[in-house]
This record gives sequence, C-alpha cells and structure tokens, in this order.
Amino acid sequence: MAVSDHILAIDVGGSHIKGTILNNKGEWQMEYKRVPTPKGAKPKDVLDTIASLVKGMPAFNKVSVGFPGYVRNGIVYTAPNLGNPHWKNIDLGQQIADMLRQPVRLVNDADQLGLGVVSGKGYELAVTLGTGFGTALLIDGYLLPHLELAHHPVTKEHDYDEYIGNKALEEHGEEKWNKRMEKVLEILKTVFNYDRLYIGGGSADELTMPLADNIHIFTNKDGIKGGATLWDMEDKYHISTNYPK
Repeated sequence: MAVSDHILAIDVGGSHIKGTILNNKGEWQMEYKRVPTPKGAKPKDVLDTIASLVKGMPAFNKVSVGFPGYVRNGIVYTAPNLGNPHWKNIDLGQQIADMLRQPVRLVNDADQLGLGVVSGKGYELAVTLGTGFGTALLIDGYLLPHLELAHHPVTKEHDYDEYIGNKALEEHGEEKWNKRMEKVLEILKTVFNYDRLYIGGGSADELTMPLADNIHIFTNKDGIKGGATLWDMEDKYHISTNYPK
C-alpha cells in the first residue's frame, strides 16, 4: 500500500452499518461512526445509508466493506440476516465503487473482522454473535475460502443462526442461550481443532461461561481494523477489487 493510503472501512450489520477511516496500519483516523441498518435493507437502501455514513468523513482512496452474506468477487449471492430476498447476484462491490469513486474490496463481514483480530499464527477461527452467526477461518493469517456455517444444521430443527442468533437470545433468555453456546463451542472445538478462537459481535457480551485460554473476546471496533489488512499484501488474499467505471 502507498504511504498515503487512507482506507474507508465499513461493516454492514443486521442492526447497524459502521465505519471509520484507517491508515495502512489499521489505526483510526477519525471516530467510529454507526447508523441504523435501514428497515427492509434492500440494496438501494443500503447504498443510500453508506452514502449518508460517509458524508463529512476525511478523504480516503480505498474502501473495504464487510457484508453479512455470501460474497465472491464483489458480488453478493445471499444476505439472509438482512431479512429480505432482494440480495441475489447483486454486484455491490461495483455499485459502491461507482458511488464513492474509489476502488472497493467487498468480503463477508466476519472475514473482514477476523482479519482485524487474529494473531496470524496457526489455525484460527473468528466468529460473530449477533443477528446471525458469522465465521471466518484463517491459517497463518491467510484468509481461507468462506463457509456459511451459520446455515448448517446444529439440531434437527435449527441451523446456527436460528439456534444462537439474537432472536433465540431474546426468546429463550440469557441462561438457556449460554447453554446453547456451550454446546456450539464444543462443536467448534471438535470440528475445527483450532489454535485460537476469537468471539465478537453484539451478543458476545452475554457470554457468562468460563472460556478456555485460547478463546478471546473482541469488539467490532477491534475487528474493523481488518479493513486495512484487506488491502495489505494483495497476493496473499486473492481478493478481487472493484474499480469505479
């Protein structure tokens, strides 16, 4: 990255869209901003909200976006946690690039957050607990192909989103939700045999169980630093870039 790079890092969530300006090292150049995710959250609504979020921010020359769905080559294929069917084959990366007139890298939101918090040593798993259940897998700091683990069944009746998402927490309460989380953490430990697990998202604060020494809690403010990592060592991540037309 050039010495003068200033990166607009955006995290699109089910409840809020957040953003800040980072330098090459992931250091904040302004205070963190967040606005509510628009109700219905259709593509145009999200674009308009991002445009509103960016108003008044310092100048930037690159954009990183974490989006809650399955993303490949700047295209959104699914977005179940935004609660509508309009996110199918949407070239969101290109649309943001055209709107902001800067190059854009768009990835899954958990992937971007994971890049911001992992140590870069060994096999690491980052998960987010919020509207849904996000996951990112990395080995020695390399971002591995994204898996939508959230939609894999965890019981006969529920996938992970349904089992430990915000709706389950609100419906069943903290005690039962924590028991479910104990089960999920055991599954993750057995399935992935990770060196370190990082847990973030709005519901991470609700965890009451003791955690193993190799499990770490992080905040979205920590994770959004991954927006800088996304532009670091381009060949390392093989992330496509959308340039304004």
